[in-house]
Amino acid sequence: RLDKGTSGALAFALEREVARTVAAQFATRQVDKEYHAIVRGWPPGSGEIDYPLPAIQDDLLGPQAAAARESITRFETLATVELPVRVDRYPTSRYALVKLAPLTGRRHQLRRHLAHARHPIIGDSTYGKGRHNRLFAERFGSQRLLLACTALRFVHPATGVVLCVRAPLAAEFERVLTAL
Repeated sequence: RLDKGTSGALAFALEREVARTVAAQFATRQVDKEYHAIVRGWPPGSGEIDYPLPAIQDDLLGPQAAAARESITRFETLATVELPVRVDRYPTSRYALVKLAPLTGRRHQLRRHLAHARHPIIGDSTYGKGRHNRLFAERFGSQRLLLACTALRFVHPATGVVLCVRAPLAAEFERVLTAL
């Protein structure tokens, strides 16, 4: 599953049994997922966000358990930039490109974890900062969530071969990176 606005790699099955097998791999944390995002601020070089997340209430899914569930995301900061633009109280604005690896699969996990760590993803209208989102819209023409699933690694249910599905960054995401 990808959040609306997230681009990148997808895996889907054409047969029900194959879908069940792949879903079981996701549920038992046997699928490696790699994402890239542009975030506000400069996170540490690498680390882990271990912050339990409660289920998100949803009209379509109905009532859900209120207890927070284990949620873990590993990250690595790949690049940083400082723009000579005052957005908040500082005279400049800092941003970073991060690689993310969610070890669990909670709804909006990456978006919620990065917001919790005070490094919200640019373009995130729910958990992000509107001022920074507007800066990216005005300066770079970016109207999207700057989050992409760039790789999925899992065992093919029929052949047993490890598959790595990769997706390049969407053109708009790549344009922003080039401009930065």
